[in-house]
Amino acid sequence: MRVLSLFDGISCAKVALEKAGIPITSYTAYEIDKHAVAVAKKNHPDIIHYGDVRECKPTEGEYDLVIGGSPCTDLSIAKKNRQGLEGDQSSLFWEWVRVWKAAKPKWFVLENVASMPKKDKDIISKELGVEPVMFNASLVSAQSRKRLFWSNIPFTLPEDRGILLKDILQPPGEVDERMVMQGKAFCLTATYSHQTPTENGIKNSIERKHRTMVKDNEQIRKLTPIECERLQGLPDNYTEGVAMTHRYKCLGNAFNTDVVSHILSAVIPP
Repeated sequence: MRVLSLFDGISCAKVALEKAGIPITSYTAYEIDKHAVAVAKKNHPDIIHYGDVRECKPTEGEYDLVIGGSPCTDLSIAKKNRQGLEGDQSSLFWEWVRVWKAAKPKWFVLENVASMPKKDKDIISKELGVEPVMFNASLVSAQSRKRLFWSNIPFTLPEDRGILLKDILQPPGEVDERMVMQGKAFCLTATYSHQTPTENGIKNSIERKHRTMVKDNEQIRKLTPIECERLQGLPDNYTEGVAMTHRYKCLGNAFNTDVVSHILSAVIPP
């Protein structure tokens, strides 16, 4: 499989392909975040890396699969006064379309947030010629993460694997005491509904700014980078090597590898 990954991040698409058992002939990635690239190179030194997607000029038939999640910043309900596909970052969707049309791959997968306005969802669907499937990562992992997937791969949703947050938590002795929230810090962060601490058995979600917390042994603490890696179906310490802040950001921006692996498992390699 010759793969072109746009907005590649930490190369979760490569992890997903490997999980799906799809042989990779070549994997070409476009990503501008230097920390994400550093993580990807550490784990996959064979990847061919480039920077700005606007510089990508593929030829027809050069790739079998074009995959990626274009920026959701201006589409997400979390953004005030969101401008949708007309926003500075989410308008890069049109670069994804340009590359896809030029490459004419056999398969394609585009991911973005489920909370986008209907107007923008309809524009994307019309442009790609397929309707999206909403795939909540809660079916295959310990987090609730609703995403839309546009693809010509004929996949169906899996049965719920029943994975809970308690299943991926590290033992207390492995958790750095800096993760524990105390006093006013807890009162402040708990004022936001999506930051309310949850019991061990409740599925949670990863936010790009790492706002998720958990109630663990009567302590309120942040999820560790390793726990966030597990939520995304990545090996422990996959993002090790960059600062903790960048680890959280990279993981918040990432694909859930088990979701994408399930989609890709319906592909018959050329």
